Amino acid sequence: MSNMQPVFRVVWPLGRTRTEASLVSSPLADLNGKTVCEVWDRQFRGDEVFAVVKERLRRRYPGVKFVGHEAFGNTHGPDEREVLAALPGRLVEHGCDLAISGMGA
Repeated sequence: MSNMQPVFRVVWPLGRTRTEASLVSSPLADLNGKTVCEVWDRQFRGDEVFAVVKERLRRRYPGVKFVGHEAFGNTHGPDEREVLAALPGRLVEHGCDLAISGMGA
């Protein structure tokens, strides 16, 4: 019988960067007249969180409009790849000025 212990290869846990950095948009100063789109993976309690966010934003910006997550599909499900591939076009189609992505963990 051998007393050899297993040998493990050590790898860098962060991995290599695979994407180029992109520019971030400037924050919007006022949401009145803007359209906020909700994107959700239909996990956990996103529907409850969106309701609170809507209520608070409407209180602060009465002219803000919302497009519900139902318009974009489930970002974590059997059609995930298709939903995500179509998402940029759907955001444009609905006139979104900004999006809120809800996901639970």
